[in-house]
Amino acid sequence: MKPKPASNLWQINHLGDEICKISIYGDLDVTSIKKIYPHVKQLKSHPLRSLIIDCRHVTHLDFSGALLLAELAAYFSKQKATIFVENLAQEYKTLLFFARKNLGEELHVEQYKGFYFQKYLQNLGQKIFDMWITFHLFLSFFGQSVVRFTLLLSTPWRFRFRSVFAHIEKSGAHALPIVALTSFLVGLVVAYQGAEQLVKFGANIFIVDMVSISVFRELAPLIAAIVIAGRSSSAYTAQIGTMKITEEIDALRSMGFDPIDFLVLPRILALVFSMPLIVFFADIVGVFGGMIVAKHHLGISYDEFIQRGRDVLEMKHILIGLFKAPFFGLLIALIGCFRGFQVTGSTESIGHYTTISVVNAIFLVIVINAVISVLLTEVGI
Repeated sequence: MKPKPASNLWQINHLGDEICKISIYGDLDVTSIKKIYPHVKQLKSHPLRSLIIDCRHVTHLDFSGALLLAELAAYFSKQKATIFVENLAQEYKTLLFFARKNLGEELHVEQYKGFYFQKYLQNLGQKIFDMWITFHLFLSFFGQSVVRFTLLLSTPWRFRFRSVFAHIEKSGAHALPIVALTSFLVGLVVAYQGAEQLVKFGANIFIVDMVSISVFRELAPLIAAIVIAGRSSSAYTAQIGTMKITEEIDALRSMGFDPIDFLVLPRILALVFSMPLIVFFADIVGVFGGMIVAKHHLGISYDEFIQRGRDVLEMKHILIGLFKAPFFGLLIALIGCFRGFQVTGSTESIGHYTTISVVNAIFLVIVINAVISVLLTEVGI
């Protein structure tokens, strides 16, 4: 079945002879069951010995969805098939048992046990498929954000400028101390390790070239982005996830407000605008750390360091670092907000998706930085 960027996906996998697994993605409610009911009819036409229903990715289950699962379980129970319901959130189990009881039968929620190698391959395939679905959902989320931003450009008076400035202060200005400390230590360590090698060849002055180019072009943008990813991406996920659990996002929708306008766009624009400033600040602090090592370890004065830096540091190295910054900010904000909207059910889910958000943001920042560096080097920039 081809993945669809809809709110619900019903995937059927045949694991073996008369063994079938159903993976449910997204909402299972009164509106979505109309779309998936043809698949239910198709499933009933096949004789089964075991039916596995995987509910780990169910984001919302109402009584209509619970009745559908209960009716499906009742049908195959009458056919003498074994029913396994896996990874169902605790708050939905009660609803499912209640729906099953209304049909006059008991529902036994069991865990499917198969051969270890079979389960290993099954879990591996499930993870790959989950990554593919998540990628599609992320692209859909990004597309929605672009559309909402385009619509706001035609009605700028509806834009929440105060919220953007508030997030610039929280995500940008308040992050400067930790960015300064991290960049300073990185510049210090890079200069110190380089000095140990350069002094062997009497090439002390080249410490300026190494520190200036590496910090402005690569290290400062990457370090600043990693710090912001760990700080702001997790904060965005936790904030939006908490609002989703407390049903504040549902309240926004019920009042006719789009959550992307209120929650996503201000955070994205805040990081896109503030990241170049943060990176430039990290450039200055990182080079200052290298200057201290050059002064006290190699005997190069601050005036000599600055003069040599003006001679060897081309503008393209500074602009390359600043060019990466808005893309890093866009990526970090998008991942943080996207994972926040994926939070479901409990506070445990907030911690889970916050961790995933930070890991995703840092990993993708490093990957994009490497890709940009390789491409620019290949074209001679």
